[in-house]
Amino acid sequence: MSGVMPSPGGDYDERLTAPRTWWLMAFGVGVAMALIVYPFGPLAMLAGLVGGAALASAAVSSYGSARIRVVAGSLVAGKARIPVEALGETRVLDPAEAVAWRSHKADPRAFMLMRSYVPTALKVEVTDPADPTPYVYLSTRSPQRLAEALAAVRTAPSGGQAAV
Repeated sequence: MSGVMPSPGGDYDERLTAPRTWWLMAFGVGVAMALIVYPFGPLAMLAGLVGGAALASAAVSSYGSARIRVVAGSLVAGKARIPVEALGETRVLDPAEAVAWRSHKADPRAFMLMRSYVPTALKVEVTDPADPTPYVYLSTRSPQRLAEALAAVRTAPSGGQAAV
């Protein structure tokens, strides 16, 4: 499952869900907690299993709930909301380029929504002179579709608003 959902009006909506193996690790945390409290009896062991798995699952769910959307003339990435008019050129990054731009090529002033388990990314220049952020780095499973969605909103006749 890609996590990219079709939206009305050509908008873009992607949730950067955590990989399935992370959910297995969350269950493993529950098993580990059950083993830790094993000396206190079966009820404590059950509570350790349920509590540990629940806490670890909540952490995985929270980390995997980051969304990237293009709606109402804005790019919404995590908690950031950037008007499309403040964005410039987009650059689709393959896995090797994505690693380079989130490591040795990275600018500390950039806004980065990174997920290491997503191999590709999109780099979008910020053209607003009042904003010190040089670019936005977004981990995305569909960088080309995200770039196309941004371009479609930029060229929409309603002043950056996509037709709904």
